[in-house]
Amino acid sequence: MEPTPSARLLTEMQKYPMAQVRFRVPPQAVLCAAALVAIFPMLLNGPSCGHDFDFHLLSWLEASKQFAAFHYPHWAFTPAWNAGEPRFIFYPPLSWALGGLLGLILPWTIVPAAFTWIALTISGLTMHRLASRHASPPAALLAATLYLANPYMLFTAYERTAYGELLAAAWIPLLFAAALAPGVRILPIAIPLALIWLTNAPAAVMSSYALAFLIAIRLIRGHSEQSEESPYFALALRATAGVALALSLAAFYIVPAAYEQRFVQVNMIVTEGMRPADHFLFHRMAATAPDAAYHDQVVHTASLIALTLLALIVLAAIAAPKKSCHPSQSGGPASRIWPLLLLALLLAFLLTPPSLFLWNHVPKLAFLQFPWRLCALLAVIMATFAAQALDRLPALPSSLLPLPLALVLVLPAWHFFHLPCDPDDAVPARVALFQHNGGAEPTDEYTPSQADNEALRQNDPPYWLTQPTTPVAPSASSCPSCPPVVHLNLVESAPQLLVLNLRAYPTWQVTLNGQAQPTASLRQDGLITVPLPAGPDTVDITYQRTPDQNIGLAISALAAATALALSRKKLSTLYS
Repeated sequence: MEPTPSARLLTEMQKYPMAQVRFRVPPQAVLCAAALVAIFPMLLNGPSCGHDFDFHLLSWLEASKQFAAFHYPHWAFTPAWNAGEPRFIFYPPLSWALGGLLGLILPWTIVPAAFTWIALTISGLTMHRLASRHASPPAALLAATLYLANPYMLFTAYERTAYGELLAAAWIPLLFAAALAPGVRILPIAIPLALIWLTNAPAAVMSSYALAFLIAIRLIRGHSEQSEESPYFALALRATAGVALALSLAAFYIVPAAYEQRFVQVNMIVTEGMRPADHFLFHRMAATAPDAAYHDQVVHTASLIALTLLALIVLAAIAAPKKSCHPSQSGGPASRIWPLLLLALLLAFLLTPPSLFLWNHVPKLAFLQFPWRLCALLAVIMATFAAQALDRLPALPSSLLPLPLALVLVLPAWHFFHLPCDPDDAVPARVALFQHNGGAEPTDEYTPSQADNEALRQNDPPYWLTQPTTPVAPSASSCPSCPPVVHLNLVESAPQLLVLNLRAYPTWQVTLNGQAQPTASLRQDGLITVPLPAGPDTVDITYQRTPDQNIGLAISALAAATALALSRKKLSTLYS
């Protein structure tokens, strides 16, 4: 009699001891599950209303609404009590674009958790790629889990809800992998660095300096690929080309953001309480300073996290083998990743007051505001050395060990970092306020140069008419359409002054009866005003792309073509 399939399977299983039966789970699936463990408290309790939660949620709502109208966002209309601000010109696009797109397909109550899961998952995957070059697969998987659920990552996700920085942490391991690779290549440097610039500006500044430091160490040590000509020149040239290509790929954001800084109060970002000098390890503000207790609590928490990461780096570096048999290495940690120890020492110095002279004089470094933001770099260093230290264990347990590891890290982090939402700050309330044009507070650093936020009123209508010398109460009329195109047909019996609840900015073009009008505001609140003659008048307000925006887009298009050509050349070399 022919045996049944079940009998044949039982016969085959009896040939092998159960101890030898292993079910291999792809590391990508394990890391996706570990990230799911990290957001599980958010799925149960709702999002944490952290420091930057309102800012990012409003950006996502604005972006989602404009995406639905097939319009790429430049201007945010809700801030400054519906007078708007050029937020999307200055804040890098990847984080608000991702949040806006998620809002098109998911309920808004789920979007913060979904965003966090995506950022943590990508962080784990990129860290796994870096760690796999310096450790065995089981050790690399544990190190990747440790990175995606490290204290600073969860502090950023839960207490700070700094979603741009959270997503930027996903690209830093790729940049470090390119800087530490045996042969520095243009594209592996350009792509992650461009992604960082398009995700978060402070992360981009510190990552760029970290890359320069690592490349400089390699040049000094002479550890580069050997070639017939000068290896130092080749290494420096490829690294420089990679940085140039990265900046060019991101030029559609970088060029307008850099050029148009002159039109906003960008220096408000480094006012008292927000300067690097106010955020060194365990710094305390004077008791009379505004929000001193809040400031001190945040700095104290960040300082403990920084010291924890530094201690883990030291312990992991001591435990790491001096020589490794891993095929991707040649001689052990000192041959490839030892520059990370020097970088960790530099970062540790930058966390302390004696480094203030660097914060004040190194270009754009002060715009990091908080020295403890450097923990994002320390976390990558920690996970890299942890991978090699774990490699010393005789045998690592099941590939599912990352899940309990993530749980052990997440539960205390949620307890200490989670900030509950007040009813008015919860997602449903904020969405309802946005949909009913409730307006929101202005962002100081995005306020136009000549505008005063204190002069704004919260309940202004979209536009109103006043006598040039004697203001009258705002009318209750509303704009017939929403910007970026506003068309008004008005009839006045006497000359009037039209006031738009729209802040003056060079990208707005105002025409009166077909004639272009100046948009510089004559008001303290910075709103656009248009003098109207008596009789019928037609006013049109449109958003126009400025030359700097077009130049940035053209540079990015050329860079994208160059990157595509380089990738095709690499593929043709591999398959030739």
